Amino acid sequence: MTKESVHHFFKYVSGSTLKRPAWFYDVEQQGEGIVDVTTHLVDLVQWECFPDVILDPKDVNIVSAKRWTTDMNKEQFTLSTALPEYPDYLKKDVRNDSLRVYSNGEINYTLKGVHAKVVVIWNYVAPEGAGDTHYSIMRGTKANLIIRQGAEQGYVPTLYIEPLVNVDEKALTDNLAKVQAKYPGIELTKLETGWEVLVPKKYHNGHEAHFGQVTERFLQYLVDGKLPDWEVPNMITKYYTTTKALEVAKGK
Repeated sequence: MTKESVHHFFKYVSGSTLKRPAWFYDVEQQGEGIVDVTTHLVDLVQWECFPDVILDPKDVNIVSAKRWTTDMNKEQFTLSTALPEYPDYLKKDVRNDSLRVYSNGEINYTLKGVHAKVVVIWNYVAPEGAGDTHYSIMRGTKANLIIRQGAEQGYVPTLYIEPLVNVDEKALTDNLAKVQAKYPGIELTKLETGWEVLVPKKYHNGHEAHFGQVTERFLQYLVDGKLPDWEVPNMITKYYTTTKALEVAKGK
């Protein structure tokens, strides 16, 4: 499985420039990119590959990891923070008047023998008409499941099924019916490379709506008086994965 997430320091939110605090660019306060957004990607790897399975750090093997900087000049820093100068605590990261932020990271690892790669990239600004994007591929024995969110998709996450062998279309149709029973309106459209999964707009909750869904799930845990058995051990495993990767990336 591969998951790649691209973010941007300078952006517009609800029509206004997003003003970031200067400490956001200090990895000693904010944390490095390889242990920041990657936590969400590692979460998704665990959830998609091993749903409801209790995991342990011993299930993780870090194969390789790397980190690199995103550089911005003082004008870009000022545009992002509304501050005319770099604070003293950032000057350790300034080279030739450019701020170097270790916001990018890549982790290659195995989880219970399944190979995974998670990549987080922070660019300064997005291309015109674009925003934060997500790319994902789950490689199977019969097909790959791919999420693309580029210009061709209008920067909307789009799921594709790309077969690796001759596909039993009856099996595909039967399994689609199971999905439709839970999510009415989902359809498939045939492409030269496979199928595109058509997801109705009513299921496009958006980033902010997900916070509400998470809150509802958390409140239900409070009502029940317990977390799922996998919650704590899998959280420990997730943070072991990211922090161990940072050690490897730093050569420790």
